[in-house]
Amino acid sequence: MHVPFGGRTDPAFAAVGEAFRANFVPSAARPADLGAALCVVADGVEVVDCWGGWCEPAMRRPWARETLVNAYSVLKPVAAVLALQLVEAGELDLDGPIADVWPEFAQAGKARITLRDALAHRAGLPGVRARLADDAMFHWDTMCDGLAASQPWWRPDEGHGYHVNTFGFLAGEPVRRRTGSAYGAALRERMTGPLGLDLHVGLDTADLARVADIDAPGSTSDQPDPLAALTGDEHAQMLLHTYFNPPGLSGIGVVNTTEWRQSAIPSTNGHATARAISGFYAALLPGSLQPVLGPGLVAEATTTASEGHDRVLDRPSRFGLGFALHQDERPAGTTPAAFGHYGYGGSLGFADPDAGIAFAYLINRPGDRWQNPRTTALLDALRSCL
Repeated sequence: MHVPFGGRTDPAFAAVGEAFRANFVPSAARPADLGAALCVVADGVEVVDCWGGWCEPAMRRPWARETLVNAYSVLKPVAAVLALQLVEAGELDLDGPIADVWPEFAQAGKARITLRDALAHRAGLPGVRARLADDAMFHWDTMCDGLAASQPWWRPDEGHGYHVNTFGFLAGEPVRRRTGSAYGAALRERMTGPLGLDLHVGLDTADLARVADIDAPGSTSDQPDPLAALTGDEHAQMLLHTYFNPPGLSGIGVVNTTEWRQSAIPSTNGHATARAISGFYAALLPGSLQPVLGPGLVAEATTTASEGHDRVLDRPSRFGLGFALHQDERPAGTTPAAFGHYGYGGSLGFADPDAGIAFAYLINRPGDRWQNPRTTALLDALRSCL
């Protein structure tokens, strides 16, 4: 079937546009993209803004310029920067206890855990310990109450572990407490509104028609209950609770539902265009005309805060404050100075101050969880143009 494409690519970045189109051609090495969007800003100028493919597996609705898609963990840095904006304004204390603004959080030995610990994936709370109702992820207070009552799975000074689904609640509840606004409203008021970004955590009804479906597994009711397999092993329990408490917390079986799209799950369910993600990262680069954060705090947030063996991923990881940083085995961008975040299956957003690049690639057919060859091909093409 003919694949529809739209957008434009600067001739100097033609190789990137060619790689984007090539991602829609299946091969033995990689499955093809179903639908995708790519936006690249170089030295403050948008040089690639293209999209292609389809919004659903039936291939009846073409991807359009304004199509939104679930960006998964690509938006974790957005949650971090929103909290850091309040730190910069003196409304939150990066090194003060989270319990100062969220008193219930002091339960179960967490009185000294700081916002810095949470943003660096060191809080020891990648999952809620108590079994939650199946729809708990749709209820902000339920998730935050569960985290507040939970004993950490490790002490913050003993290491780090990727807070896959809880990161956004841990970064977002202090914001909600301090601003008095629901998370999505605070995000619009403080960041996406002023920057004009088509990026949302909790969609309005009017935006639902623009959303691309994720080509993902079916209903969780078709799957065995993951938490039924709990054993006495603490680490195994932690992993199951991280990904499956409640069962749809990672989006499995619910990612294409209206309830998912209209809820606020900042680690996992933000919806955006690639143009919005690249705009967010462009606002973090030196010389931005619309800086989202001061240069000193950007530097602090993109300096290594956690590095080495990750207690959740069981492999090395490297984080700043909310940002994934360069690793040779999984570059965060075009040079080792890049900072950003991957999303489930290969989506990626990053800023690279050494290259002057802001980048976003969003997809609706996930690939390999660790190394998506489609993403790698785009990065290789981009490097060849610099």
